[in-house]
Amino acid sequence: MMVAEHFANKIRHIEHCWIPMTDGIRLSARIWMPKGAESQPVPAIFEYIPYRKRDGVRLRDETMHPYFAGHGYACIRVDIRGSGDSEGVLTDEYLQQELDDGVTVIEWLEKQPWCDGSIGMYGISWGGFNGLQIAAMQPPQLKAIISVCSTDDRYADDVHYMGGCLLGDNLSWASTMFAYNSLPPDPQIVGDKWRDMWFERLKGSGLWLDTWLNHQHRDEYWQHGSICEDFSKVQIPVMAVSGWADGYSNAVFRLLTNLTGPRQGLIGPWSHKYPHIGVPGPAIGFLQECLRWWDKWLKGIETGIMDEPMLRAWMLDSMPPSTFYHQRYGHWVSEPSWPSPNIGTIAFKLDKYRLVDEFAEVDEEELCLQSPLSNGLFAGKWCSYSTTPDLPHDQREEEGGALVFTSEPLGTALEIMGAVVIELELSASQPVAMVAVRLSDVHPDNKSSRVTYGLLNLTHRDSHAKPTPLQPDKRYRVKVQLNGVAQIFPKGHRICIAISSSYFPLAWPPGESTQLKIYTGCSRLILPSRTPRKETIAFPEPEASPCGVKQQLHEGHHNWRVIRELDKDLATLEVINDSGTYRLEDIDLIVKRKTKEWYSYQSDDFQSVKGKTLWRWGFRRGDWAVETITRTYLHCDKLYFYLDAELDAYEGDKRVYSHNWNLRIKRNLV
Repeated sequence: MMVAEHFANKIRHIEHCWIPMTDGIRLSARIWMPKGAESQPVPAIFEYIPYRKRDGVRLRDETMHPYFAGHGYACIRVDIRGSGDSEGVLTDEYLQQELDDGVTVIEWLEKQPWCDGSIGMYGISWGGFNGLQIAAMQPPQLKAIISVCSTDDRYADDVHYMGGCLLGDNLSWASTMFAYNSLPPDPQIVGDKWRDMWFERLKGSGLWLDTWLNHQHRDEYWQHGSICEDFSKVQIPVMAVSGWADGYSNAVFRLLTNLTGPRQGLIGPWSHKYPHIGVPGPAIGFLQECLRWWDKWLKGIETGIMDEPMLRAWMLDSMPPSTFYHQRYGHWVSEPSWPSPNIGTIAFKLDKYRLVDEFAEVDEEELCLQSPLSNGLFAGKWCSYSTTPDLPHDQREEEGGALVFTSEPLGTALEIMGAVVIELELSASQPVAMVAVRLSDVHPDNKSSRVTYGLLNLTHRDSHAKPTPLQPDKRYRVKVQLNGVAQIFPKGHRICIAISSSYFPLAWPPGESTQLKIYTGCSRLILPSRTPRKETIAFPEPEASPCGVKQQLHEGHHNWRVIRELDKDLATLEVINDSGTYRLEDIDLIVKRKTKEWYSYQSDDFQSVKGKTLWRWGFRRGDWAVETITRTYLHCDKLYFYLDAELDAYEGDKRVYSHNWNLRIKRNLV
């Protein structure tokens, strides 16, 4: 990535600024702006997240916000109430208080002498979510947003539930925020009150996993903040961005389909990262694209960006399976609108272990399926961060516990783009059951690369809001939509569908092992076929502003380990995300951060599945030293989830706070 050292505008940097809220709480902001903006006001770009601007994503922020400031924008990075150096307590995601605070920040920005009143919001993940949500509140000062790796639907397409199935990432993400919420502000910013603020958080933030597990269906809790409830409320221009290895690519398609204002979609090969640092590559000059967007909508400069197609996406070439790619082969393609008239469909019937032409005569067969809990150990993470080998492995081991339907070798290459759908005629032996469906690219040497997948809790076959139990052995017709994708299946390769009744730990399994019966002939696979065409799409090389120095004091370690203890018939997936110990030189702060997660089961006991997490996070500067340790443990039986958690906080070697939780939460058709 090229580092831009010189800009048209000299940059003024403010490390900390208080922004008052209507109830007297103050939010902490870090600001970059062109020098002289007080006499020549400029538009403002606002990023609003809880990930600690001072010491969490500090270096990442410095690659972006000074870059925009150097090009004539005031850039404001604000810690959400109760996070980082902001006052108050953070008790959940996307609360109305958070959104109201965001509007208050926007109103404050408009009144600053260096702001001309035009404001944009920019953010990835949490910042992409609340950008959409605040846009739906229609503050008049907010003129446009860029939403990266976000969703319009908090229940059906987020880290918590997928197809009504409880995701393993629900535990992982809750544990992440459990750790973040236990951290103090920096005394250099907030002064002597840092300890009071810390204890207020330790006592008040709560255990978010408890809340999320108590909302197992789509209710008002999840409807709040889901702009899909009324897309018409978002009337300003929206750039929606994601990556095929990210968990949020589906939202780009829905936003392009349902929003009515100016909009653009961009989907690359990336994981959950900004595209200028995107992995798997190729990364692109995303900040330059953002400038074209901001110049158009905040400054009224015609940059030609709205002459671009509505959707630009990276068409993935076939590659051997791997848990990590530095680079994904492929090329850029575009569609002038979405849904696109250039996308058709091609269908296959499910025959006995085969995919055949949809017009072929096929006898109905009843095929039985009862997957072991091992089916899913090599599935990778619901949302890849590319910081560990978290992409799906060769699917041949996974397919051993699934029903597999494979096509003949393709006579010509097939290109697909959009959402894959499978329609299944099935029955289940239990009133609660799930189905996991994977689409894979089978290479001539029989290696199998997962292309996309989908999940469905079969009790949610008609509704996520009001699921109903299955009647054992009754036949149902269900539709499973797989995650959207753009992929080429080369000539000579085969298309494979694998169907399983469990997919742990990506998704939490039902309380009992279930036998599914799949009926062939009337079940079919529908692919969104795309006719290739010649086009030239190019992005500039990645470019960013320089950031501070991170001195690594102790190396980190990142890995995923599958451990099989045959004497105990015990299997464990261990996830290691250890950032080591490092020093942020410009603020003279030593940071220690280490995470481990374990997901296990014994034999084929569906009530033995467990998830455990451990976070250790510490800060040290001179005589000031703090550390927090958080542990979360989720296990179950047929009727209940059991949630145990521990929070310990230390000053130096002395433990100054401790709290334990032991909770039981009834399973409700999950």
